[in-house]
Amino acid sequence: MHSSSRRLLAAVSLSTVVAVVGTACSSGAGSTDAKDADSGTYTIWDPYPQFAKGSAWTKLLDKCGTQAGVKVQRTGYDTSDLANKTLLAAQQGNSPDVLIVDNPVVSTLAEAGVLTTTDENKLDTSKVDPNLLAAGQSGGKTYGTPIGANTLALYYNKEVLKEAGVDIASVKDWKSLTAALAKVKKAGKKGITFSAIGTEEGSFQFLPWFWGSGAQLTQVDSAEAVSALSLWKGWLDKGYAPNSVINNTQTTSWQEFAGGDYAFAENGTWQLAGAEKAGFDYGVLPVPGSGGGSAAAPTGGEFVTLPVQEDTGRYTTSQKLAACLTSTQNLYDTDTTLSYVAPTGEVQDKQVAANPALKPWVEAVKAAKGRTSGDLGTKYPKISEQLWKAVQSALSGAKPPKDALASAQAAVK
Repeated sequence: MHSSSRRLLAAVSLSTVVAVVGTACSSGAGSTDAKDADSGTYTIWDPYPQFAKGSAWTKLLDKCGTQAGVKVQRTGYDTSDLANKTLLAAQQGNSPDVLIVDNPVVSTLAEAGVLTTTDENKLDTSKVDPNLLAAGQSGGKTYGTPIGANTLALYYNKEVLKEAGVDIASVKDWKSLTAALAKVKKAGKKGITFSAIGTEEGSFQFLPWFWGSGAQLTQVDSAEAVSALSLWKGWLDKGYAPNSVINNTQTTSWQEFAGGDYAFAENGTWQLAGAEKAGFDYGVLPVPGSGGGSAAAPTGGEFVTLPVQEDTGRYTTSQKLAACLTSTQNLYDTDTTLSYVAPTGEVQDKQVAANPALKPWVEAVKAAKGRTSGDLGTKYPKISEQLWKAVQSALSGAKPPKDALASAQAAVK
């Protein structure tokens, strides 16, 4: 362990962290317990404040502590608070032993010298799907293991499509999806709703179309990227998507779909419970690529990481706690509770066997990729901000898609 040589770039990291957290997970209020001085107590920080003492999640943490022979002191923070508190704790030499954190933040914390690598902490990631593990990689090193993943796909209302004479099997690419939206509008129903708000949520929802065009985040003004933004703009111009998407969060766009008049909604795994309660027959389709196949959608979900400790003797027990939390049975239970898709094929198969409705979500997660993958790391938030600004600019009519994305690329450079 070379913790003494690591530099804490907290000032840079704080602004970066605030920009990327909180897109695809829950939030709430948290407390601020510091690490117990007693070496028999190990601290775990997580972004699940909605799970109170006595919940399945806290019971699992206690069980893993018992198996490791230690007491667990757990604090649940709001997602954005957690990232910032982690950086401050690292500066003060008071990091938690185990940190569960939103996946785009991992590279930021890693670059700030806050996290140990899997080479150092001996976490086993051999069963994890490589595309999910990539979100926790930076500079050729891996800094944790995913506890589960969520992503985006298209929910569709079977009744609306039937009335419009649309066979969902015909929707295979952008052309056939747009043709379906035209039929839906002609039948007097509403087409598609999504979130294009000027925040990370807007970028998160645009990325499947951006990546589905073949575009890369290193070149946001490519012809492919322009085609993706032109697709969305065309839908608004033709009335296939409502102007409300410009201000929609993922929650408000879901509420539009849940009203029962829309054929399609782009949304996430976390809306499955809401879909069951919506009162109409629905299906799920991976977001199609421009020329067919499943587009890569961005991964949400958290990583289990082990922060750097001054007392390196703590790592052995911390590793036992992390291994327990990510064991096959515990992943299955936790990911069922969180409405996540598991990060390993073994557990994914078990999830689909128990709930066949998860099959399209497993397919979407297998095609998904991390927002910070490809060593984008802390560059991602800067690119994302310009991307959502370009989307806003184009959809509002302030600039044509090509000009909006050219401005975004210039700002990123």
